[in-house]
Order: sequence, then structure tokens, then C-alpha cells
Amino acid sequence: MDDLLREFIAETRETLEALSGEIVAWEASPGDRARLDAIFRFVHTVKGSCGFLGLPRLLRLSHAAEDVLADVRAGTRAPDRALVNAVLAVVDRIGALVEALDGGAAVPEDDEAALIAALGPGGPDVAPLPAAVPRTGARSVRLGVGLLDRMMAGMSDMVLARNELARLLRRGSVDPGVEAALARLSLSIAEMRDAVTRTRMQKIETLFAAVPRLVRDTAAELGKTVSLKLEGSDIEIDRDMVEVMRDPLVHMVRNAIDHGIESAAERHGAGKPEAGQLTIAARQAGNQIVLEVIDDGRGIDVDRLIEKLAASGSRREAELRALDPAAGAELIFEPGLSVRDAATPISGRGVGMDVVRSAVEQIGGRIELENRPGEGLRIQIQAPLMLSIIPAVLVAVGEQRFALPRQVVEEIVAGPRARIREEDGTELVEVRTRRIPVVDLATLLELAAPRTEPQTLIVVNAPNGCFALAVDAVLDHQELVVKPASPPVMATGIYAGTTLPDSGKPMLLLDCAGIASAAGVRFPPPPSESLEDKPPEEAAANGDGPPGLVFVDLDGARRVVPLAAVDRIQLARSEAVHVADGRLRLLLDGKWLAAEAVAPVDDGAEMTVLRLSNGRQELAYAARHATDLVYLPEVVEAAGTAGRIAGTVVLDKQRIELIDVDWLLAQLEPATPSGLAGGPLCLLAAPAYGPLAAFIGPLLEQHGYRVALGRASWEPPAVVLMTEAAARATLVSERPGSPPVIRLRNLPDPAGPGDTSIYRYDSDALLAAVASCTRTAGALQ
Repeated sequence: MDDLLREFIAETRETLEALSGEIVAWEASPGDRARLDAIFRFVHTVKGSCGFLGLPRLLRLSHAAEDVLADVRAGTRAPDRALVNAVLAVVDRIGALVEALDGGAAVPEDDEAALIAALGPGGPDVAPLPAAVPRTGARSVRLGVGLLDRMMAGMSDMVLARNELARLLRRGSVDPGVEAALARLSLSIAEMRDAVTRTRMQKIETLFAAVPRLVRDTAAELGKTVSLKLEGSDIEIDRDMVEVMRDPLVHMVRNAIDHGIESAAERHGAGKPEAGQLTIAARQAGNQIVLEVIDDGRGIDVDRLIEKLAASGSRREAELRALDPAAGAELIFEPGLSVRDAATPISGRGVGMDVVRSAVEQIGGRIELENRPGEGLRIQIQAPLMLSIIPAVLVAVGEQRFALPRQVVEEIVAGPRARIREEDGTELVEVRTRRIPVVDLATLLELAAPRTEPQTLIVVNAPNGCFALAVDAVLDHQELVVKPASPPVMATGIYAGTTLPDSGKPMLLLDCAGIASAAGVRFPPPPSESLEDKPPEEAAANGDGPPGLVFVDLDGARRVVPLAAVDRIQLARSEAVHVADGRLRLLLDGKWLAAEAVAPVDDGAEMTVLRLSNGRQELAYAARHATDLVYLPEVVEAAGTAGRIAGTVVLDKQRIELIDVDWLLAQLEPATPSGLAGGPLCLLAAPAYGPLAAFIGPLLEQHGYRVALGRASWEPPAVVLMTEAAARATLVSERPGSPPVIRLRNLPDPAGPGDTSIYRYDSDALLAAVASCTRTAGALQ
């Protein structure tokens, strides 16, 4: 409502300024009908807005003035000088009240009754008005959409020029002063971009404003009762999107009430509440706006659609009957289709959902249906922002280049990871402490890309969860101008638009939600979901106890371990295994872990390491590979003696040994706290807008380190991290007593045998190097 009030104040103030000459002219010539009409329209508009905004004083004044001016226009009253003075006094008071609203000042209302009385026939003369309330410093300016478009286009060109400048500077050694100037320029451009973008943004409640009246009138005309629920009114979208989406929304709402929601008698017979439920929800997902129209009506009658299409001769009935339910529901988009036998004021004219889909596709969006016959229909529209500048991550798949919105990227992990394939074909990958689905982008896009190992995994967020996107490499981090791609490209559901990086070669922006849908990703259930919530056949197949991880041990036997005890799954080579202090140990992430192995590890072989933990202690369990995720049965046949095996369980009609994690961890020495309070300080010698701050900073903080950004820190850091270009530009040398420096390169492969830098997206190598440097720094202190 604050936004609406500000808009009302701006419009009223602007109209008053424009009317100032008209009011004076009308005072000199009361019979001028054109000027009378202009003043009448002004008070009429103010009256309507005040009723909606809840401004009673302005409403009373404008309503009284409107009545008098209506009489003058009808010829029942003569515009004598006393009436003109009274109208002018009311208009002046409206202006004073508007300025008071803007500045929070108080205006006495003692004389307003006299002002209204002066409008009547034979009313008293108007007393002189007090001085107008001075305007406050905060002013509103209304701009044309064309000017806003030019401003946004100019900002887009500035971003592209900045990216090109950064690319040119990266080719050679960069003077630190030039790099600092570029950082300041980037910050200024980012602030200007945000300001210009906000001038084009408008709350979607503007689009929703007419919906309640539309629902009420349509339902009344059809003799139905409909309850409306609006969600996400505070979401801001491009003002052009409001106009583009207005007609499709009206069409979907009227269709939902006419075709979807049943009559009261039908709903009563179906066991539904008499009032139908219509929900319109909006949310922002990445750089897209998602608009949903949901009703609890009868859903789409696919059989009726098939009959209509077959009768029209446009499609063969046998072909239509062979469609699956989802494709059958899509028939609603057939041009010229109507399920009504006769036209009504609401529908039946053959102008249907094909118009809605056409409008959505013209702006680079897509529309999806979720049909539940007898229960309702969900229509979801995903539309990109018309013009947006977003931070993005550039990735490579073979020879192709793509962009990902930075805000959906949670983590970038380099190197291979042990993968687990479930029975339904879903492939899971272990990243940190989570097991998440993985999608190979080259496979999904059917690109004949040469596999470069190790693959890079990008953990991205989707509406239903997160998944890992496997790509060949992460190339860069840039701010990009995004525009809708052509309708056929957007219709695939995999892309969110097109963009132009500093290389000058156009590339497509990936839509993570669309990728998850196209790949058929099944997200694991949330931790709060219990086994009782699962279908009986699924619980029977997997057991009814806690989840477990089945793996092949080093001796070739299949064993299972409770999944809650598995902190991470990693790959390691036999060279990482050592015997120290009479105990098997494994070097992982730069630190030695106590290890357990039931058989020797072959020289040069690769193994899977299950990192088992109880929150206080950690053990590395060496195995061949993980195979499956299952639900353990409640019945466990206990082992005769305490030891590594807790007992056996029956899975798939086979007896499998269950690892006793508690017994294994009990054999370790008591855990001792390590590290300084707050963790060692890591200095990222890079500007706050770059990839070091965006990815490496949060990664280090997640693992207990403190992070400082910039070129210096009040506290001596334990380690300094910088790009190779920055290290060359500043001629960094590790002098005695100075903190160690970790150089980060942009490419996955080292430049040569002597290159000790680390690929900046190789999280494991980076963490190992930081751990090694901070331990060294602690020893020197």
C-alpha cells in the first residue's frame, strides 16, 4: 500500500501543477466547458483513489466538489464567482493535504466543513485559506517507459564494456592501480545497475489488483461461489511484464471458474466444499517469474477434448487415444478448440488457451499443466525478466559454452566423486555431507563432448531441492546482460535466455529448474519425512528401519553401514595409506585420519573411502565402491561377540553384514579439540565482486576459517590467497616471516611441471593447501 500511496501523491501533485493554469482560466471564464471537464476529471480521480486508499478527508472534499461540478455540467447550477471560489478553495485544500501526506505534517480540519458548505447554493463566502504546506525534500518523478528502456540499454552497454576491459587486462601483467580502478568502476556500475533496474520494477500486486473483482463478477454471472487466494503480491517484476501478463491471467481465471470449478450441486455430490478454491501465486525463481493459477475443480476432461478434436477432423481419434495423460492435457492448447457446444458471454468461441500459450512464448516463457482429473488443475507460467543484468558463472561442456545464474550456484566441486545409482536409475553423488542427484549436462544436451576428467560438479538450487550439474570446466564469473531467446529455444524448458559475455560470442543461460525437469531428477525426501509417509510397496521393498549404504568391501563382500554415520564419500589412491604409531592412517584433505581396511590395498589402485563420524571422532573406512541406498530392516541378527560387525540383516533375500560404527569409533583415542578460537584468518587478496569472494570465501568459512577481503588486514593472516595474475602484478615473494601465499589459477590444468598453483574451483585441493599452510603457520608461532 505504501507504493500505491506514493504513486497517488505523485500523480495528484503532477495533475495539480498541470491544472494550475486551467483553474485560473476557468475563474476568468466560468462558462468554458473544456476547463470545467478537466477539473471535474481531476476531482473524480481523486475521489476514486481516496476510497481505495482509505483517505476519508480527501474523499469528503473531492466527493463534494464532484457533486457540484456534476450539477454545473448538467446545467442545473450556474458557475458564479462564489461557486468558483469554493471549488478553488477545495482544490487548494486537496493539494495541501497531499503535501501533508508526503511530509507527515498535520493540517487542521476545522474549516473543512465550511469549505464543503460553501459549495452549496447560497453557501457562505470562503474564508482565506492558510498557507500551503511546504513540499518536503523527497520528490517523485514520473518517467516514460521509453526513457527507462534507453537507460537500461545504456547500463547493459556499460556492463559489456566493463567485461571487455577486464578481459583485455587479464591478457598481460596488470598494474595494481589499474586493477583497483577497475574494482571501483565495477562497484559503481553495479550500484547504478541496481538503481536503474529498480526504476523498471513494479510489484505484481498491480497485476493482481483487478483479479478479486474479476472473480466476483464471473462467479456471480455463472451462479457459482469461488474463494480467491492471492500469494506473492510483493514480488517485483518488470513493468512491461505486468502488461504482457494481464490478458493471459484474465483468460486463465475466467477459464478456471467457467470450465474448472463445478456448480454447488456438483461439488456437493463429489464431496467437495460448496465454494470452489482458486489460488493465484507468484514467486521469483532465479531470473524467472513463476506464476501459478490453481483451482480445485474437475480438471481437464481429456476424453471430451479428444471427442471435439476428432469431430472437427483436425486430428485422428486413434492417434489422440494413444497419447499419455500429460500429452492429452496439452490438447487444451490446440488452436480453435472449445468444449462448449454453444457460445456464452464467458466462453465457447474457440479462442482459448492457445492464445495464452502464444502470449507467453512471445516473451520467451513457457507454460506447463498439472492435471488431476476430479481434483483440479495447476497452470504454471515461467517467464524470464524482459531485460536483466545478473552475475553468472560460465561453464564449458566440450566445445560449447553456457552461463548459469550465480544466485542458484551453491558450491563448485572439482574432481571425481563416488556415485551411487539407485534402482530407479537416479544417480546420486556425495558432496560434503550430502547425497544429491547428479545430471551430466553433456548427456542431457546430447553433445558429443570429449570427456575431460576429472569432471567439475556445480551444486545448484532448484525449486524442489538441489542437484549437482556435471560440466567439463568452470571458466569465469561475470555480470551478463540477459534477454529472452527465440520461442523455439525457450520452449525446450532448459534455457532461461541468451546472453553476451565479454568474448563477444552469444551463449545460452541455463535454467536449473528446467534441467531438473528434463532430466527427470527425483529429489531425495526431506529428512523430516518418515518411512510411514512412503507407499507400502516401497517400504516393504526397502525395509522399515533407518536408511543404510550398501558397499563392496576390499575383500569383495557386500556390507552395509547406517547412512547417518557416513559423513562423506571420497576417492583416494593407495599412496595415501600409511602405517603410523602401529595404526593404519589415511591422508585426506590435508590431514591424517585413523583408517580401517579389511584387506590390503593394491599398489596404485583407487579406492572409495567412507568417512564415518559420530560428531566427535572420525574414521576413514576403505572400500572398493558404494553400490546402493536402502532402508534397513528392524530385525538384526546380532553377532556373537563385539567387533567390527554388529550382526547381519536380510536385504533382497540375502544376508549382509552390518558394520558396527560405534565399536569402530570406540577403538580410537579420545578426540581432542584443535585449532584456535574462531579459526585461522585467511586473507583473500581480491576485490569483493570477484569469484574469490563469491565462492572461496563462503567455502573457507563453512570449514571454520575466518575470511578477510581486500589487500590488507589489521590482523596478520595465517595464509594469503590470490590469483596468479594478481601475484604477478604485485611481484609476490614469500619472505621469511611472511604468511604463505596460495596462488589460484583459472584453468584446470597446471601450466607446467613447476606450476604449484591450484585450480580455483578445486575445493578439495584448496582446502588441503589451506589446512597445510595454517598448520605450518601455527607451528612457526
